[in-house]
Amino acid sequence: MRLPGTRYQEHGWEQVRKLLGHCSLHACARFGTDALLDPDPEQSLGAYVAAVAQALRAAGARFEAPGNSYGDTCGELALTLVYELQARPADWAALCTAVAAEHARIGPFWNAAGGDALLRKKFNDLYATLRDKVDSDNYQAACGRPCSPNRMYAYRMLDTAWHEVARLFEGWREHAPQVGAILGREVVAMPIEARQLRTSGDCKPEWIMRWSESLELHTGAPGPLHTKSKRFASLKNSPEKIGAMLREIGEYELLSANRDQDWLHDAGEANAWLDDYWRVLDESEQGSTPGPDQILEARQDELDTTDPEAALDDGPVEAQDATRLALVAQQVSLPPNYALLAALAEDRASWAARRMAQDSLPVRLAVYLKLLGPFDDSYPSEWLDPQTGELPTMQQLAGLDGISLPTLRKRRDAAVARLNEMAGMEEERRWA
Repeated sequence: MRLPGTRYQEHGWEQVRKLLGHCSLHACARFGTDALLDPDPEQSLGAYVAAVAQALRAAGARFEAPGNSYGDTCGELALTLVYELQARPADWAALCTAVAAEHARIGPFWNAAGGDALLRKKFNDLYATLRDKVDSDNYQAACGRPCSPNRMYAYRMLDTAWHEVARLFEGWREHAPQVGAILGREVVAMPIEARQLRTSGDCKPEWIMRWSESLELHTGAPGPLHTKSKRFASLKNSPEKIGAMLREIGEYELLSANRDQDWLHDAGEANAWLDDYWRVLDESEQGSTPGPDQILEARQDELDTTDPEAALDDGPVEAQDATRLALVAQQVSLPPNYALLAALAEDRASWAARRMAQDSLPVRLAVYLKLLGPFDDSYPSEWLDPQTGELPTMQQLAGLDGISLPTLRKRRDAAVARLNEMAGMEEERRWA
């Protein structure tokens, strides 16, 4: 299952869980499991984090195994959770309390036969809870909608449930009574729903509710919506909520169906285009006609170096510049005073603006367009195109700057690279 902002809800979690359990046992053996009984849990937390981080980094191939479809490895996901645990000492205290209670009941159980398995389970429970806390926080940050760890658990239950319903529909001959109970009718031939059910958004809420109800009869164990647990109390009689959550899972699954791999194809096409582009430019340098970018860049350089007082005799330099900018803005379908107002509205004291001071306004706006998108709450209204309510397009910004689109992209990407480099240097200084 994929949801915005989440990293731990895919099948790779099982390997992350096993890696954390394995390395946690190694860490306990190193600093002594008795330390978990310390009345001050924060003392043992530091020792545990250091020891388990070292064990994870030494895990070799298990560390490098794929952890999700975003490209994170199992080791990277595990380390992130370990460091998140360090920031949530209450969760560690809960683990120590559980270990202490077990110790009070049967003594140092970790030394007994099967004790490792019991200790590993307590770490598994710790991280299972922690992953839903982390993913629910990241979901809220990505979507701006509230999401509790329990709701994240409910998303995962519904995702598992609709896949199970799809499995039963596919094997309808072997599971005809249960499929009939889910559909609410007798099944004597292949149900059309078996062909229609392709994503969670196709799954009807009543199917989930009837599937849960049918489990006790067909498997001997009550379904998740029919246990005495209050975990899914808000869903038990709320098909509207179930339907909305299933649609959300399906919509994001469709949105991210390429698993972020299509860009590889685009990158190949872009590289081929650039190779051809530079070949044409190289040939133009050998001939008598300069390439299009060279013409525009030469014109831009000429404007930058020309003595403004000798350039025009029709009035003050400021008036000439304002007139030129107004004409250029109108040519790219922007208000005549766009460039002036957009420049005045920029927060020159901001971190990004100070580090892009040498870049033109269109280049700076192109950077924001790439990093934040065409619209963001932080954009001043003066930056937005009145016709669209968004930042001007790259084509408009290139025209406003008097350069070609490829040149604007090149200057924008150079500015982004400088920002990333400066951010990295400042981060290193912060931690030095």
